[in-house]
Amino acid sequence: MTAETDVLVLGGAGVDTIVHVPELPVPLADSHMIRPGIVTRAGQSGDFFALGTSALGLRTHHLDLIGDDHEGDLVRALHRDHGIALTAVPQPCGTKRAVNLVGPDGRRLSLYDATRWAETDRLPEETVRGLAAASRHAHVVITQPCDRALPVLRETGVTISTDLHDWDGANPYHEPFALAADLVFLSAAALPDPEATMRRITARGRARIVVATAGAEGAYLLADGELTHVPAAEPPAPVVDSNGAGDAFAAAFVHGWLGGEPAVHCARLGAVAGAHACTVPSTRVAAIGPEALRAGVTGRAPGTADGA
Repeated sequence: MTAETDVLVLGGAGVDTIVHVPELPVPLADSHMIRPGIVTRAGQSGDFFALGTSALGLRTHHLDLIGDDHEGDLVRALHRDHGIALTAVPQPCGTKRAVNLVGPDGRRLSLYDATRWAETDRLPEETVRGLAAASRHAHVVITQPCDRALPVLRETGVTISTDLHDWDGANPYHEPFALAADLVFLSAAALPDPEATMRRITARGRARIVVATAGAEGAYLLADGELTHVPAAEPPAPVVDSNGAGDAFAAAFVHGWLGGEPAVHCARLGAVAGAHACTVPSTRVAAIGPEALRAGVTGRAPGTADGA
């Protein structure tokens, strides 16, 4: 049976309020004048990943717990405006939200509202099973309660990817995601020894590919036991914000991987998409398209024919 969906995204739907600050850490003061202002918009990790895969032509379906509130309306509108299928499970606690403090250099500090979930939260098993059975691949965000869906996904036989973000290699919360996925992304920012953590993931779990992103230093790819350094791509415009860069990297990598591309080429695609994301202001959501992605890898300007 032909799959109806290329990528099922679980979790990570929410709303961010963007606050530009003079520097990070924020200097202690009674007040600061903020420019270009304070903006609230839909878009958290799962949203950004879904936007990325959809913009690259993959049929994408997003599943998460979403509240009947203003933030939920923003999330539903984001998906509707970008043509991304969304299954919203009612969340009495409300839609996930966060405040992102963004410095002049594009770095950010995220403050997540921990009241927007409960220990009893669950994604309905039959909903997960049905959507996964109709999908080629599932990307699982580490937001609660997506870990509970991992066994169901494994039963369906769908391949799984996840992003552990700034895992320190020790926090037990991340381990179910790290060990259940076939393809694991994480940031090297909090890892004292990225290679050791990457190899531990492959030794203990199912993954045969692990990617650790390292910002301007590029990324490290562990595929079939071989570690490769992938240089960072040149941003196509000035860097203004790093928000969503890791999600863009993962989305472009999965795009290449589902297309049968070698892992090293997938990582190059990810590097280009991540660099593009760093040029998009945090107040907006915009993902790289297939033409610009190809151009970033080949070094040609978009619209230039092969051999020109």
